[in-house]
Amino acid sequence: MPQQTAVVVLAAGAGTRMRSKTPKVLHALAGRSMLAHALHAANEIDPAYLITVIGHDRDQVGAAMNSVAAELRREITAAVQEEQLGTGHAVQCALSAVPEDFTGDLLVTSADVPLLDGHTLSALLADHRSYRERSAVTVLTFVPEDPNGYGRIVRDAEGHVLEIVEHADATPEQAAINEVNSGVYVFDVTVLRTMIGRLTTANAQHELYLTDVLKLAREAGHPVHGARLVDANKVTGVNDRVQMAAAARTLNRYILERHMRAGVTVIDPASTWVDAGVRIGRDAVLRPGVQLLGATVIGEDAEVGPDSTLTDVVVGDGAKVVRTHGEGATIGPGATIGPFAYLRPGTLVGESGKLGAFVETKNASIGAHSKVPHLSYVGDATIGEYSNIGASSVFVNYDGVNKHHTVIGSHVRTGSDNMFVAPVTVGDGAYTGAGTVLRRNVPPGALAVSGGAQRNIEGWVQRNRAGTAAAQAAAAATAADPHASQATEQKDGDRE
Repeated sequence: MPQQTAVVVLAAGAGTRMRSKTPKVLHALAGRSMLAHALHAANEIDPAYLITVIGHDRDQVGAAMNSVAAELRREITAAVQEEQLGTGHAVQCALSAVPEDFTGDLLVTSADVPLLDGHTLSALLADHRSYRERSAVTVLTFVPEDPNGYGRIVRDAEGHVLEIVEHADATPEQAAINEVNSGVYVFDVTVLRTMIGRLTTANAQHELYLTDVLKLAREAGHPVHGARLVDANKVTGVNDRVQMAAAARTLNRYILERHMRAGVTVIDPASTWVDAGVRIGRDAVLRPGVQLLGATVIGEDAEVGPDSTLTDVVVGDGAKVVRTHGEGATIGPGATIGPFAYLRPGTLVGESGKLGAFVETKNASIGAHSKVPHLSYVGDATIGEYSNIGASSVFVNYDGVNKHHTVIGSHVRTGSDNMFVAPVTVGDGAYTGAGTVLRRNVPPGALAVSGGAQRNIEGWVQRNRAGTAAAQAAAAATAADPHASQATEQKDGDRE
């Protein structure tokens, strides 16, 4: 029968060095809070029990924990640490949420170590369980560039872990040790229950140190193991915003490397940011200056960028998105978007559709092969298939109180500078003239125009703007060709 595992995530600290109204563990990297990263990593090892120790700002942290539990579709239990009396005390609080008949391994990690992943936790568990003598405790260790502030791993001549000495309590000889404690452990829960009750506050911080459990277990004859992690970045803690920015850069590198190894081309990783929850298909291309955020999905062979930010956007296979800002939108296969398009929530662009330069959309469905090429606003609208919306068109959807809907049929051709005053419907196959203001429905196959005949007022500039450059140019042109205005009038008359 497989050994059961419980995981405890420590998230009760105040995090004062963040200088923030937001609890430290709720600050986000790659689209997830640090707490969410820790819970996602723990969930990857499929523990029988997952417990979060909360204390400071417990209402906010607890609500965030419940949100992650819903996302992961699993139970996560909160254990409240009323007073922060040390890591040993925090785990004592957590043990109260572990059933008495649980006899497996208990893994302890922290919510402020956001780069720690499920693969590393799985490897730690495997190491703990495969040690030549079954370990009572296994601590994950690493060698940082600067060990200052970390607890030192004290080993005997044969390399066995004797104890962990906190930096404040270390002798000069112990402080010279460069192997340090990551704060991640696996305990035999039976041994832990026994030893944690023996902790004292006889130390520089007057707290119950979880690290002291290792020494107590060793003195009681239980094997204690240290598993050294090669990539120290995985267990880098975050205590302030400088460390958070550094961790975010490293995490983004991990994410991009994972996608590139799965067949995604990232032209410039240094300028490309991708959240942890983003999915990208094979042979997709991300050009410089791209940000893919939230639950964005990029299809196979799609191209995004340069200079595009997409949040919760679905991009279909083979679509191209250039210099675009989008949120809550769906872009169909083979569609082309941008440059300088703005897709607001509720936008749906059909297969091989097009939104061109300086087009804004909101709550709008654009059918397959339909185009809004440039300089237009489409809001609260449905456009059918194979239709073309002329330049500088505006869907006038708001009457000052309510939003109204516009429907454009399939195979429609609308002229430039049209105003669609909702609610209005343009039937299949209809045309509209340039400059048309549509306030009434247009039947299928009809031509809608709203402007009257053009009227020219001869000599207006010379009379009303005398002395200007325009008046001088007009006078010169009239002197050079006295019959120009008459010819223009004749052409207008022919057109009417």
